[in-house]
Parts: sequence; structure tokens; C-alpha cells
Amino acid sequence: MKISQYGEINVLVYITVIVFGVGSWVAVNGVLIELPVLVPHLPEGWTLPSYLIMIIQPANIGPIAVTLAYLITNDALNEKAAIYSVLTIGSAACLLLSFFWKSTSFLAGEMRSTALMTLFFFLAIVDCTSSVLFLPFMSLFKVEYMTGYFIGEGMSGLIPSLVALGQGVGKISCENVSIFDTTNNISSFEIQTIYQDPYFPVDHFFLFLFAMMILCGSAFSLLNYLPYFKKEHIILKTSDTRSTMSSKGHIELQGNQQTLDNSQEALEALLHRKECNINLNVPQARHSMSNKTYIYFLCLVLWVNALTNGILPSIQTYSCLPYGYDAYHLAMTLGNIANPMACFVALLLPVPTSLVISVLTFLGTCLAAFIVMTAAQSPSPVLYDDPAGPYILVTTWVLTVFLMTFSKVTLATLFRKEGKRSLLWCGAVTQVGSVVGAIISYLLVNVAKTFQSASACS
Repeated sequence: MKISQYGEINVLVYITVIVFGVGSWVAVNGVLIELPVLVPHLPEGWTLPSYLIMIIQPANIGPIAVTLAYLITNDALNEKAAIYSVLTIGSAACLLLSFFWKSTSFLAGEMRSTALMTLFFFLAIVDCTSSVLFLPFMSLFKVEYMTGYFIGEGMSGLIPSLVALGQGVGKISCENVSIFDTTNNISSFEIQTIYQDPYFPVDHFFLFLFAMMILCGSAFSLLNYLPYFKKEHIILKTSDTRSTMSSKGHIELQGNQQTLDNSQEALEALLHRKECNINLNVPQARHSMSNKTYIYFLCLVLWVNALTNGILPSIQTYSCLPYGYDAYHLAMTLGNIANPMACFVALLLPVPTSLVISVLTFLGTCLAAFIVMTAAQSPSPVLYDDPAGPYILVTTWVLTVFLMTFSKVTLATLFRKEGKRSLLWCGAVTQVGSVVGAIISYLLVNVAKTFQSASACS
């Protein structure tokens, strides 16, 4: 135990929490990362990403249903059964994708990737719902374990990226291709981007995602049932005295029929009883935040997730490709690394003040505004022809991801201290922010046609 203990954290339990967190978004992230290999084989081509982004939005029926279930049942929802259900659906969808991702059908006058889109919808339900199921479940553990969950959530994008990198996703060549204009009977040449064949097939990549979902389910089972892991649960243990919180906010001591009107006084009284063994890390009701601060922090959660989960991912190609394909690939890879790194730093350097969180979020927003500006100026953004341009852009992307992730994790940790209901609202607002960001980006990209793409070979 001493070897595995680091301060208030059991390292083995912390690693298991990380594995559990990886399952939150690994499936959806994996499919999106695999797109360069998928699109040459599917009828939608490069319009496929816009379809998948829109499919994610109705999948938010999952978190809406779970949030309503929490409210209707007064937090009595069977979380374990619900989490096992979504993990089973996600695992089955990943497994079926490995066999049927190429299957198409004739729909609405065109060939469609119906199997991929249908199974992706179920994956989106699973991953969206994880925000309002996994976060409340983490209220069972001490505050220190929240960063472990977010490290895992960050690695849900990093791990598939590394596997895709080994697969050879994104390897391109630029070829001068002859194009014949039948109308004018004229031949011309243009440079086109050719994506290379991967080192191992898409089927194997989806089997990898299936294995990751199984690992997540196994980690969840360990955290729930193995006594070694349950020692890190926050519980109130007594040997012969049972305490229950009444609806009037006082504790009734059923062992000796004594009733104390104040919960704190009851705990202090119990402390002096030799037969009681109490873990004092008991979940507290919301008390440390004022209502104004509580609402302000929820607004920050909405804003951060609207940027990081909705707007910025949708415009990354417009922002990065004018600076070269290497800059795009580097910004995406280092951004995936910056995410879990920010979670780790949040563990070592916790920030409890609203002022610091606000400043960090403001700095991240300023950097995000620069990214949006470069995307709007595509295909000729500022410094695109300057040797320093790619370095400035990649650094901006990495710092933006780092600062926004740090703020997101810190806010979730503060809500963890407020109790389970606060984590539920944090998860729900996370999804609301993601939806708002996705809708804004869809309107800007597909309706207003604000952005123009640049060639990877430009």
C-alpha cells in the first residue's frame, strides 16, 4: 500500500480511473480520427464529416433523458446499470463497425453509408451520455481523483491518434494530375492530394476501439466491486450505529435513539464514540459557493466546451492547412498531448480562486479568437507565407487546448466539492455547450460559407 500511495491518492486506483475516463469519448474520437482512411471508400467523400457532426446533435437525447431521470428520481437513478448499458452499446457498435463500416444502401436518391452513420449515432449517444453518468459516478471518490478522470478523457483523443499515426493515417503525396475538360476539349494539370494506403486496415482499428471499450468496462467493474478499490470510496462507516439524514436536514442516530438537529454536531459527537470508524471525506451539500459564483462557473463551463468541443474542432483544417499539412498534423497531435498534460498539471497545481480561472479562460479565449481569425482568412491568413507562421499557429493551438482544458478540469473539481448534483449539472452544461458550439460552427461553415479551405499541397 505504501508503494502505491502518493499523498491522498492511491496510484493504482488513479490509473484505473484514467482507464475508465478513456472510455468516455474514445469511440467518437476514434471514428473522426480515422476519417482520412474512411472517405476514399465511402460515397459521401469529404462531406462525410459534416454528416457525422450533425448526427452527434440528436444523440444528445441520451444525456437529456439521463438528466431528467436524475431529477425525477431525486438522484436515485441506478448509475451502475446505466453505465453498464451505455458501455455495452458502445462496445457492440465498435464491434459491428469492424464488419459493416463499408456497407451502403440507396437512400433519398443517392448511395449512403447507412451502416456507418447508424452505428456512429449509437456511439454518439454513448459518449454524450458519459458526461452526465461518468461525472456523477466520480462523486464516490475523493476530489483528487477528478483529475485522473479528465486525464483519461483527454487521452481518449490522444490514444486513437497515436494508433492512427502508427496506421499511417494522414500520409499524403502531392501529384500533378492531368484533367480533361470535355466541354472545351482542353487538357490541364493541377496538383491533387493523394492519401496513401494505411499499414493495417480499418477493420483492425475498429477492433482496437472495441478493446478500449472493454477495458473501460473492466476498469468500471474494478472501481465498483473490488474491495481494494472500494477503500477509496467516500463513505461513512460505523460499527453498531447507523446514521441517516432526515428530510429536515438532521441526523437521527438509530443506535441509541438520540437525535441531533445539526449535522456537524452529530459528526462531532460520533467522533468521540470509540466503536465508530468514520471516513471524514463525506460528500457535502452545496455550501462553499454563492449562487452567483455557481451560475458564473456554469457559464464558464458552457463557454469553454462550446469552444473546445464545437467551434475549434470544426475549423481546424481551415486554420491550419494554409500553413502546410505538417502544421495541421502537428497542431492536432500536440493538441491531443496538451489535453492530458493540462489535467496532470491541474492535479499538481490546483487553482481554487475564481479570479485565476477567469484569467486563464480569458487568455484561452483570446488565443481561440486568433485561431478563428486565421480560419476566416483562409486560404491566405496572416503569416501564412512567413517561416515563423506555422510555429506561431501550432503554439497557439497547443496553448489554447492547454488553457481551456486546465480551466475545464479545475471547474469540474470545484463542482465535485459541491456534491453529486453539482457534477450532474456540470456534465449537462458541458453537453449544452458542445451542442451550441456545434450549431454555431455548422451555420458558419455550411450555411454562411464563412470559411474557404486550402489544399494540403498548397
